Amino acid sequence: MVEYKFVKIDVDYKAFATTQKTVEDYHDVIEENAKDGWRLVQIFAPPVKGYGLADYFELIFEREK
Repeated sequence: MVEYKFVKIDVDYKAFATTQKTVEDYHDVIEENAKDGWRLVQIFAPPVKGYGLADYFELIFEREK
């Protein structure tokens, strides 16, 4: 059996931004979870807003129970 874990990574915006930056480094989040046996399955970005940038990203992990 497989279990799943969902980790939300928020995005930090500045007014009139054309680029985005995550609040925490997703590389670090992936490495920390890998130490506990979690495998990255997918990085999900929700539908974008009118300004073309996502509000957050969700990392989906799985591991054997």
